[in-house]
This record gives sequence, C-alpha cells and structure tokens, in this order.
Amino acid sequence: MEKVNGIGGLFFRAHDPEALSAWYEKHLGVNHYVPVPWKQREGYTVFAPFAQDTDYFGRPEQKWMINFRVDDLEAMIAQLESAGIAVETRAEWDSEVGKFARIHDPEGNPIELWQPNQ
Repeated sequence: MEKVNGIGGLFFRAHDPEALSAWYEKHLGVNHYVPVPWKQREGYTVFAPFAQDTDYFGRPEQKWMINFRVDDLEAMIAQLESAGIAVETRAEWDSEVGKFARIHDPEGNPIELWQPNQ
C-alpha cells in the first residue's frame, strides 16, 4: 500500500496573508514558499482529529491548530516573550510525550509549541 511520507503544506485563509507570512518567518522561522519552501527536520508528526465540541483549540469556531516541534521550549518562550508575544503554559499540558506551550498568531490562530521527550 502506498502511504504519504509527510505534510506537504498547510493552507488557510488570512485577512492579510503577506503580513501573517512575515510574522511566521520573523518569530518562528517558518518562511513562505517563495523562493524556497520551509524545510522541516524529520521527526514525529501527530495527526489527530478532535471531537467537534473540544475546547482544546480555544475559540469554538476554530477548526484547526498547528503544532510545531522545537528543540528548546524554554529558549523559544523567552525569545517570543522578548518580542512581546504572550505565551501560555499549563502544567497539565506537559506529559510523557514532552512539554507544550501555546501562542496565537496576529490573526488569533492558535499555535502549539512542542518539545518532545528524547
């Protein structure tokens, strides 16, 4: 059986696509596809549909949330906070699979940051 070998892209609507792309590049290092797409390192990718009534993503109308792997969550949190970006952490988010934090992009989309346990 043929299987997909990774995520080739994440596409979503934005009020200001250029500004939002610039924000992702500046604060998270995720560049837009011009001139070359962002290349991620090999690692775990979780694919997990959630129940329609979950509150895990925040707003009830929010249909998706992206999760980015990071090497050093504490350093990433410090970097984001120094740029004036609010970072949310909760002890219950940390588990046997790693540590987690949450931010929101300028359009209110939730972004989960994950430092997997080695």
